Amino acid sequence: MRSRAVVLTLSFYLAFMALGCTSKPATDNTADTNNTPTANNDTPNSDSSSTDSAAPKTARKVSHEAQKRRELKEVKEVKKREPLVVPAGTAVTVSLGSDLGSKLSKPGETFTGSVAKEVLVGSAIAIPQGANVSGTVTDAKALGKFAGGAVLTVRLDSINVNGSEMPVQTADKTFSEKGKGKRTALITGGGAALGGIIGGLAGGGKGAAIGLAAGAGAGAGGSALTGNKEIVLPAESAVSFELSQPLQVRQ
Repeated sequence: MRSRAVVLTLSFYLAFMALGCTSKPATDNTADTNNTPTANNDTPNSDSSSTDSAAPKTARKVSHEAQKRRELKEVKEVKKREPLVVPAGTAVTVSLGSDLGSKLSKPGETFTGSVAKEVLVGSAIAIPQGANVSGTVTDAKALGKFAGGAVLTVRLDSINVNGSEMPVQTADKTFSEKGKGKRTALITGGGAALGGIIGGLAGGGKGAAIGLAAGAGAGAGGSALTGNKEIVLPAESAVSFELSQPLQVRQ
């Protein structure tokens, strides 16, 4: 009887030990469960941080590229800018670089000068003040060689704008001295008479200042003044030429 009880007790003990060895501790499952969410939680946080730091760099790059595109577009627009067109009939006032006269000058002789007053197209300066010009004396007859009177005719040929020599077409400007004390200034080639071109002044730099002032008020009756009935336009006298054809000026 006693031996049976010992065997039974031993059997229960062995069964209990076997059951304990095959079971996994509850703490292991808990550890695994805790570790898994932690790893999952760490991964989204890292990705979010990387995205946040990359966003400003991307925005700056896009902004820089957009600015470069705008600058390139502006450069192309400047290159394609249309030239300014000075219409026919526009007056170009020139300050003479040397003396001209019915007796002093010869047909075919060239002269130089500079633009005395800037020429505007709208609000833009097409021909700046001081631009160099050149022209030709197309006719010059001293007193007594042309029906008892003196004649001087000049023409503007070219204007230098921004370093570019541009040919121009203008109506001839003719000054004549007829009869005793009668003085005229007129435009040949179909133009109307232009205002006062003053000659025979008290020499030098005074010619330009007096010529401009007097020319403004002389109107159609303006003329080159002479003391001996010869026509004289001193250096720095202001002479206005009228464009007979439009002039394109590249900016």
